[in-house]
Amino acid sequence: MTRLVIVDDDPMVRTGLRLILGGEADLEIVGEAEDGRKAMDAIGDLRPDVVLMDIRMPHQDGLTTTELLLAQPEPPRILVLTTFDADDMVLRALRLGADGFLLKDTPPPKMIEAIRTVAKGEPVLSPSVTHQVIAAATGRHEPRRPEAERELATLTEREREIAIEVARGTSNAEIADRLYVSVATVKANITRIFAKLGTDNRVHVAMKVRDAGLL
Repeated sequence: MTRLVIVDDDPMVRTGLRLILGGEADLEIVGEAEDGRKAMDAIGDLRPDVVLMDIRMPHQDGLTTTELLLAQPEPPRILVLTTFDADDMVLRALRLGADGFLLKDTPPPKMIEAIRTVAKGEPVLSPSVTHQVIAAATGRHEPRRPEAERELATLTEREREIAIEVARGTSNAEIADRLYVSVATVKANITRIFAKLGTDNRVHVAMKVRDAGLL
């Protein structure tokens, strides 16, 4: 059972998430909060596995709340939910250590899958916003960067294929299906990619792939 807390200042959003997630046998919504300050108290008491975190909220925004939560021992996984296709605040949340982000209008089956993925410790990037986030971080029209090209050149052909799929926002399971390999093989390759590129974040891999001109 994965325990969830919803943090969003819009009561309609919280109600909608309850309706979407309430019928899943392995997901339990144990609490909700309308701003970051109340979230800190609720999360401290309820000890959820995953927090669904809005960004823009009164009193204490989602970024501050994310930073405070992740500074604690044994913090929950944090999945950012946003209405913005390309928002610097989302990039900042990911840099703070959030486990991923989704648009709030993500289809329910994809949202449920994303929560389960994050609960297992795997990051999630919404395919519908991945390219825009990369563009916001790197500049859509910037020339290739030699450093990124050199880093990507250290990857094997299979690792490059997987890195490109990561940059497209493809999940591990989808990469496995596309390349006709097991999910375990994909995970092993991603671990090697992280090591070679000096990162532990799929967003950073995506940025390097874009900088190298592979997208």
